[in-house]
Amino acid sequence: MDVELPRGSRHSTPPKPSSGCWTCKLRRKKCNGNSPICDACAELKITCYYNEVKPEWMDGASRQKAMAEWLKGKVKENAHRRRGERSVNISSDRISAAEAPTGEWIVLPQRPSSMNLTTPKCALLKAVAVNPCPESSTPLIRREADCTLASKDSRESILTIFYLESVLPFLFPFYQPSLLQGGRSWILEMIISSPVVRQATLCQSSYYLSLARGTANYDGAWEMVLAQTRDAFAVLRQSLHVIDGPSITEHMHGAVRIMVSIMQLQRFEVAINSFNNCQAHLSAALALFQQLLDSGGAGAVGLACPSSSFDAVISRLGPSSWLLLGQNVQVPSAEQAAFRFSSALLILDDIIASTVLQEPPRLYEYHRSLLSSFDSTEPVINLGASVGCQNWALLRIGEIAALDAWKQRCKKAENLDIIQLVHRATSIKDSLEADLARLETNPVILPQDSGSLLDVFTADYCQQSQAPATKGSLVTQVWAHAAVIYLFVVVSGWQPASVDVRYHVGRIIELLTHQISSAALLRTMVWPFCVAGCLAEPAQEPHLRGMVETLQPLSVFGTVHKALEIMENVWRSRDAGTAANRDLAACFRIRGDLVLLV
Repeated sequence: MDVELPRGSRHSTPPKPSSGCWTCKLRRKKCNGNSPICDACAELKITCYYNEVKPEWMDGASRQKAMAEWLKGKVKENAHRRRGERSVNISSDRISAAEAPTGEWIVLPQRPSSMNLTTPKCALLKAVAVNPCPESSTPLIRREADCTLASKDSRESILTIFYLESVLPFLFPFYQPSLLQGGRSWILEMIISSPVVRQATLCQSSYYLSLARGTANYDGAWEMVLAQTRDAFAVLRQSLHVIDGPSITEHMHGAVRIMVSIMQLQRFEVAINSFNNCQAHLSAALALFQQLLDSGGAGAVGLACPSSSFDAVISRLGPSSWLLLGQNVQVPSAEQAAFRFSSALLILDDIIASTVLQEPPRLYEYHRSLLSSFDSTEPVINLGASVGCQNWALLRIGEIAALDAWKQRCKKAENLDIIQLVHRATSIKDSLEADLARLETNPVILPQDSGSLLDVFTADYCQQSQAPATKGSLVTQVWAHAAVIYLFVVVSGWQPASVDVRYHVGRIIELLTHQISSAALLRTMVWPFCVAGCLAEPAQEPHLRGMVETLQPLSVFGTVHKALEIMENVWRSRDAGTAANRDLAACFRIRGDLVLLV
């Protein structure tokens, strides 16, 4: 099934060396020259290196010898997997989902050093022995023989159901699309039809299921998780090779699936506190999103506005289908729903990253068009329906990040105009406080579907699943109060004793403690929680610490514990002489990594 190459892509094959692939050359075997993977490499389930440029490891010396030994080991290692192993059909060639060259931005997540490996829940994260690939420092997985009785299909079915029923609602508690509009069915459809999405899903599901089972074979469990992740990156890399070109229009469906997979893997890496690759993977997803929107506006007279381009992409990803023939119940296609959902996650990640990098959000020029309401129409992207925070609060945070970036540039150029800084900040503050006051006075309640027979079948489910959705107003208030603190620090510097700062920190703690009953929802508000914690008073520290310590295991609530680590660092240096020059970006940066608190 040609799932990764939707239209007009059957003749897009990468260049190849005239006498066969580099893998066969290294192994001194005959190559039939098929691309992107030759028959010999496909049969042995090993990476087929096709490139006009000679790989660095073909040096005729130690690196070439090491690569040859590694390939020999892979051939032996894969021997037990060859029978019955399914391959992914792309065009007329076969590409194994388990083998592909790694790209510059596709890197395996590292075992987080901060995990407490002495506790049973986290013991599965103990280090495993890996063989370094001769061409890079990326670890490659050493798999033991498969001694389980369950087939690969059976394991994948169990992991898929576990993801849909348990992992997805945990990761995205606010994402509850109406069943009459397709619900989350698009996820199942993409898992079934798209290898790249399936592998991204399986690696997350393997991780959380290993934790849930409390398996005793911790090394084996972590090795399986890494293996699933490597398979996901492998399929991503092959798919990127295919869609690479001057125009993404003919590969639009495949590009959306890749973007979905990158965002899923990004969430997985964040969950295990592996932040060393966040910036590279975020950049890849942002580049795909921008290319897709550019392709959506192709052919328009003048510059197409982002909302029109977004709608054009949605239209090209269709058509929508009819749930019930003869009735006006239309369901978006899997790619349409996936693009809308993943775009919301991407915008959130981009905004949070900008607060750390002190740069404008990469998608800042798209914000107003995609996130604002015009003439009483709904915004193109509804962040509240996906991540729980209403659009206006995150819009303001993006504006503050852009203001901070402008301030930093002016300071470096020694031409900062304080009056202009205050003027720009006042405009943001007025909008932010007006929206916050309106929300506190008249909280927005999500509309409920009108009563129908469907409610009878889903009554128990709805009572449980809609609970987080009703908290959206309170969650948005938490984000808005944190935005006010963030703006204050950007304009006035680090002043935890300020009356304004203390008020907003107190409101956040009150909302989280007394009004948002579910402690687990804290993981959806890590950034505002960390902002408040960094500027909290000493008397508030034990309470904040206790809120985090109740969320166990650390391997499930890793980002919340990472926030506490950042807060503890700030608290320890509270009286340092450099405290007055501190800013939130400096607090969020840890060892130079981009820490995404999402």
